[in-house]
Amino acid sequence: MAAILATTPRAVAETGLTVTALGVGTAPLGGLYADVPRAQALDVLDCAWERGIRYFDTAPMYGLTRSEHLTGHVLREKTEPFTLSTKVGRLMTNERVGRTLPPEPPRNPLDPGFFNALPFREVFDYSYDAILRSYDDSQQRLGLRRLDLLYVHDIGRVTHGERHDHHWSALTKGGGFRALQALKAAGCIGGFGLGVNEWEVIRDALEETDLDCSMLAGRYSLLDRDAAETFLPLAKRRGVAVVIAGVYNSGILAAPVGGRRKFNYTDAPPEILARVEALRGVCDDHNVPLAAAAIRFPMRHPAVTCVVIGAKTRDQLEKNIGWFDTALPEALWPALDEALAPRNA
Repeated sequence: MAAILATTPRAVAETGLTVTALGVGTAPLGGLYADVPRAQALDVLDCAWERGIRYFDTAPMYGLTRSEHLTGHVLREKTEPFTLSTKVGRLMTNERVGRTLPPEPPRNPLDPGFFNALPFREVFDYSYDAILRSYDDSQQRLGLRRLDLLYVHDIGRVTHGERHDHHWSALTKGGGFRALQALKAAGCIGGFGLGVNEWEVIRDALEETDLDCSMLAGRYSLLDRDAAETFLPLAKRRGVAVVIAGVYNSGILAAPVGGRRKFNYTDAPPEILARVEALRGVCDDHNVPLAAAAIRFPMRHPAVTCVVIGAKTRDQLEKNIGWFDTALPEALWPALDEALAPRNA
């Protein structure tokens, strides 16, 4: 299978925006799993630009605004076009005398926390006013006049549990989607969608509004193909560009043998470790790095526009670009499917 160059431009549905086939996500630069010093984070972003990557994704959550500050520092001086997405749904605040904040929300099971985060606290709010405020706040942190894409961040039943209906009501009846529509109509953004780990909530959102583009993390990968049967065909029919993140499922599909093995943001259970070794064996038989198969797998689906990966160092980013641009034999894919197929007793 011929390589798809990481810097190949890809259209984002009907928005008029383009992204590179490989984009850079900045959660690691906000301190996901480990601290990333400022100079190192800026070097990763500089490396991405030097290598021709022109799609960058960030969020207020990443490092509790640290990632947005770092990303803006690099991008606001660029004169060549690029596409940037950030997210809404969390407002950042701090404790102050005389101010009453809502109680701490239950811990998000998909939030591993951030090292060396800035001293703010997140407050979930998907209402009309909160979406507009979040947009304004991100603009100021990034230092950019216009943001290209806004994703509603971490809405869903797994994320919010018993609070989901409350937050969903704020996004729908409370005007959150209406605020995004207004921002797009005014030319403040080029498009909007959801940025989530649950494809079901993107399906539900399509019953409420038209989405331009959505980011799905961890649910369409070599290990987890849950989105393939119903959601990706639906997105294709509705003209929703799908950006796939979490292609390594929290790192396990790119970890060296004997290295740290995370799956879905936690330590991988034995059954997942066994599946990974089965996939690795197939890749070894075809002289292909497992990480190269993992990063390219989503691009085989016609609903997928691009893949977004994160990196903590320049070397990690260079490896990801190399894996993405690896030429892969067509025979690899059915062999990987066979390795994961259930065996008859």
